[in-house]
Amino acid sequence: MDNTLSPAVQMQFMRPRQLEAAARRFPAVYVPFGLIEWHGAHLPLGNDALKAHAILVKCAEEFGGVVYPPVWFHSGFNQEHLLPVITDLFERLKKTGFRVIIGVSGHNIQEQIDMINGALQPVVADGTVAGIGIWEVTLSQSEESSTDHAAKWETSNMQFLYPDLVDLNELPEGEIGPDWNREFGIGGLDPRLHASAAVGRRNCELAAQAIGRKAQELLDSLPPEHRTFSLPALTPEHWWYV
Repeated sequence: MDNTLSPAVQMQFMRPRQLEAAARRFPAVYVPFGLIEWHGAHLPLGNDALKAHAILVKCAEEFGGVVYPPVWFHSGFNQEHLLPVITDLFERLKKTGFRVIIGVSGHNIQEQIDMINGALQPVVADGTVAGIGIWEVTLSQSEESSTDHAAKWETSNMQFLYPDLVDLNELPEGEIGPDWNREFGIGGLDPRLHASAAVGRRNCELAAQAIGRKAQELLDSLPPEHRTFSLPALTPEHWWYV
């Protein structure tokens, strides 16, 4: 796996005929979620969504499907207002013809997953589509695949995916322990000692593969008549916008 992200599986770069062809081959859509949040002084504020989006692009490159642009709204917003908006997004993706919807959050707190699954619930209720909300490493958690907050794992991911956005020299001097360090805004092993692009590459690879296998499992769980692209065609008369 290299760190290039193909535009051929990213919805915002695709032409209608390309999107329809991809959805007919494998009718899964992956939706990355994240937020703008402090991730140490050495990582970009958009780390979580950037990470989730890139892993999903690698997943789609290998297994098929299409990646929606990152969604920057998160569980910190008023859920009474936000949840219907995300449900509406998922409903629109369903009407676009997709049969599997996987929401993947790079912001690894339970409230974020509850938000995604809560929004999915009414969309999958009729049994014509399947979906799930997960963290990027929910299905790949192991010695080689894990997460933290701006420490070994998240720094490694970004060193692999977006090396130009990482600057370890921005970190102040001082010891970073394995637990949450409020002064540094880092939770986990010291990235200066434990992070590397090689660790990030393997982590992203395992996460992408696990998500792709889950997408296939979800598609296979549907009745046979609901496992294929559901629109007659991706043309203005049948579809216009998500």
